[in-house]
Amino acid sequence: MIAKAAMLFEQPGEWQVREVEVAEPGAGEVLVEMVASGLCHSDDHVALGDLPVSRLPYCGGHEGSGVVRRVGPGVRSLQEGDHVVTSFVPSCGRCRWCSRGMQNLCDNGALIMEGCQLDGGYRMRVAGRDVATGAMLGTFATWQVYDELSCIKIRDDLPLDIACLVACGVPTGWGSAVNGAEISVGDVVIVMGVGGVGINAVQGARFAGASHVIAVDPVDFKRTKALEVGATESYPTIEEAADFARSITNGQGADSAIVTVGVVSGTNVGDAFDAIRKAGIVVVTSQGSPANVGMPVNLFEISMYQKRIQGVLYGMDSPRHAVPALLDLYSEGHLRLDELVTRRYRLEDINQGYADMHAGRNIRGIIDFAGLAEGTTW
Repeated sequence: MIAKAAMLFEQPGEWQVREVEVAEPGAGEVLVEMVASGLCHSDDHVALGDLPVSRLPYCGGHEGSGVVRRVGPGVRSLQEGDHVVTSFVPSCGRCRWCSRGMQNLCDNGALIMEGCQLDGGYRMRVAGRDVATGAMLGTFATWQVYDELSCIKIRDDLPLDIACLVACGVPTGWGSAVNGAEISVGDVVIVMGVGGVGINAVQGARFAGASHVIAVDPVDFKRTKALEVGATESYPTIEEAADFARSITNGQGADSAIVTVGVVSGTNVGDAFDAIRKAGIVVVTSQGSPANVGMPVNLFEISMYQKRIQGVLYGMDSPRHAVPALLDLYSEGHLRLDELVTRRYRLEDINQGYADMHAGRNIRGIIDFAGLAEGTTW
């Protein structure tokens, strides 16, 4: 099959849209016609060279939705016509972590930057060269072959162009609040950075019963959107947010601070640490450079004040549980997704989409493969 895909041929570099050959689905695999893909910051890290990949060319994208059009031998969980959302961790269900209900930490996750499928092979070629795919997915393509472990079946009555958001940004942000920060009713919570992930930490904190959800972002537009979906206060700096938190807690500070900035630094973590009370939690969800180590954290406070720094991957939840659960909340009106899509782009305009993200014009931009091309609604 011939498809179109957005690829990197160098790092750092811009996305280039080319025609590619997509293989037939093999054993345990499915061919998916893509409907939408979110423009997640993680893929931008790859384009900027912050996250090196093992092979070029590289087809990015990991936050996608589509329709199964062909099923390979041995597939048990999917059939033709199923609507699916991708999972950037192809959870095996058998390893130590999966068996303990921690599918987000599945041992298969060690391979997501390798660019190959679970069997070590590739399913896409351009000009005679194998193409690596992000997180064993590569959702920046009109058609793609996935392992069935990388696909989560969803209800057919949900809009696929919106459902793509629950492949990454929504469960990551929501779970950062609900699972990582362990929010209780009445808590005071700070969310640092309210882009595609942080905006959902705001929603999760509010849903969990926080009395104050304090959004922090230097961009006016993002602070306004945060207030629309559940933030109770917003500030351009963490210093102002921390001062407010202390003012309403008898000087103690926030119960938790969730770090969801675009690129995390040790200073961000240190600022969040200073903003929380005794026995409070700093949640670090943002991605940083593998070469960046160290943070200005008071070692006396971490033990004597019993503070905790908690890393969060994929919302600290099993994707096969989180994705359908969040979509149920959406259909019941408890989770706002439509409001998160700031702008839709053609695949050919992917670089403009990321430029808009850097300029602070988007909460979440999506590649709309079907709607912009033909006005199709799945």
